[in-house]
Amino acid sequence: MQFSSNSCIAIHLKDLEDAEKFYSNVMGFKLKKKSKDQLEYDTGHFLLYINKSSEIQSPIPSFTVKNMIEAKNRLKESGCKILIDRKNSLYFQDPFGIVYDLIEG
Repeated sequence: MQFSSNSCIAIHLKDLEDAEKFYSNVMGFKLKKKSKDQLEYDTGHFLLYINKSSEIQSPIPSFTVKNMIEAKNRLKESGCKILIDRKNSLYFQDPFGIVYDLIEG
C-alpha cells in the first residue's frame, strides 16, 4: 500500500468572508468554488480548500490511497488517531501530532 500526495491542502478558519477577501484580493488566488462552509482556490500548483470551522487549524496536506479500509487499519496499528471519518476520506493525526487528510481514489 502506498500513500500518494495529491494537489490539495486544507486550512480551517472561522471567518470565510474575511478569508475570501484576503486570498482573492491580497494573494490573488482564483476562486473556483464557494459554498457557505468552504472556499476552493486554484493557487497555481495546488488547490487550497478553506473550510469554515470553530477552530483555526494549520495547513493539512492531502494524500490519496486506493483502499481506505486497508489504509485506516495500517494507520491505527501504527499509533495514528482517526480524527474525522467520512468513509471515503478522513483526517488522521500521526504519532508526532501532525494532521493529514486522506482520500480514497
